[in-house]
Amino acid sequence: MKKVTNNGPKVLVFDIETSPILAYVWKIWDENIGLNQIHKDWHILSWSAKWLGDKKVMYDDQRNEKNIDNDKRLLEKIWKLLDEADIVITQNGKSFDVKKLNARFIMNGMQPPSNFKHIDTLRIARKNFAFTSNKLEYMTDKLCTKYKKLTHGKFSGFNLWKQCLLGNMKAWKEMEKYNKYDVLSLEELYTKLIPWDSTIDFNLYHNKLTNTCKCGNTDLTKKGFIFTAVGKYQAYKCKKCGSRFRDRTNLFSKDKRESLKINT
Repeated sequence: MKKVTNNGPKVLVFDIETSPILAYVWKIWDENIGLNQIHKDWHILSWSAKWLGDKKVMYDDQRNEKNIDNDKRLLEKIWKLLDEADIVITQNGKSFDVKKLNARFIMNGMQPPSNFKHIDTLRIARKNFAFTSNKLEYMTDKLCTKYKKLTHGKFSGFNLWKQCLLGNMKAWKEMEKYNKYDVLSLEELYTKLIPWDSTIDFNLYHNKLTNTCKCGNTDLTKKGFIFTAVGKYQAYKCKKCGSRFRDRTNLFSKDKRESLKINT
């Protein structure tokens, strides 16, 4: 079990790239692929990750592997990071990145990493906004100022993956930059979206009595009240990012609480 300390949670931002499935097909549109048509299954091509707030961006890929299909070494490194993390941040990672990694973990005889909470920026966007697109490319272009998801350079679209699989080192260099920028732009996007998300209480991850916002700020100001069906609570607002909080103490007296009727 991970210990609660005064340092707060370890938050990992990460992204993976996978190889395509190679299959025998007869047409290029609306094709159903049978299992016996698969020539080569997918595997992990690369991953990039960074600890939230750190400058260092970590990266690894399959470019120097004799057998590019054997991603065990790659998996062991990202597994250690996930095992260490209290919280992970992804874009569409709940449906793709984490499940893809789990599939490769179990197929390589690996145990699951320690439990972690998961913040998915795609889920935050779908729940709270009506953007023209919830893709990382669109949201980072509209919301981020320092890092935006890269468009492909010399190797456009699928050709980047194809050239990496063929051992083109220039393509691998572009893949590394592309993968790292996905993480850098995702981290910045997270800082824009997180005030709108309240699924994880970061204060559970430290022993300090001072409340810390998910953005790291400790300067909160009183901002009205929050009312529930049977209670009234002091509300607060983070002066830095605008996130909202409330006390746990019900401000209604016992007599007031007992006098309340419940709507049916």
